[in-house]
Amino acid sequence: YIECKPECTINQECPVNLACIANKCKDPCPGVCGTHATCSVNNHYPNCQCDPGYEGDPFSRCYLKTTLPPKVENIDPCNPSPCGSNAVCQRQRDAGSCRCIPEYFGDPYVACRPECTINADCPSNKACQRLHCIDPCPGLCGVNAQCRVINHIPTCTCIEGYEGDPFSSCRLRPIPIEPVV
Repeated sequence: YIECKPECTINQECPVNLACIANKCKDPCPGVCGTHATCSVNNHYPNCQCDPGYEGDPFSRCYLKTTLPPKVENIDPCNPSPCGSNAVCQRQRDAGSCRCIPEYFGDPYVACRPECTINADCPSNKACQRLHCIDPCPGLCGVNAQCRVINHIPTCTCIEGYEGDPFSSCRLRPIPIEPVV
């Protein structure tokens, strides 16, 4: 009587590149890995790896790696602002361009300032009003009076031959009557 014995009952009875399947030493890889994956046997166990250039779950499916275009970082040339105080930045051909705000002057990359803040910023015949050097005379003097600005201060005087309040009205100086002798 000859006893029939199976080829194997446990993995260790097979070479390391095979596994004991249904009492036979067989390759454990067929049908284990997903598409675009390769199987290798390590110590009787199947090991799946995605093929070169693929990624995903090698036991179900590997997908072709897609390389995304490099992310273009949108750089704002006006943030932070390269401009000085009282200036605004505008983007022009991917560069920041500075200009003074309306009615301000100066180098917009350093600082912009109004025309004046005090009388001394103006010529001596002008006065600083609302950040501008202006003639302070219009509408100041009365009828038959003239205005002159001296050291930024407007002064009203009656015109030659007139007298009175130069801020309200000047009248013709009366001609003195000589007494008859």
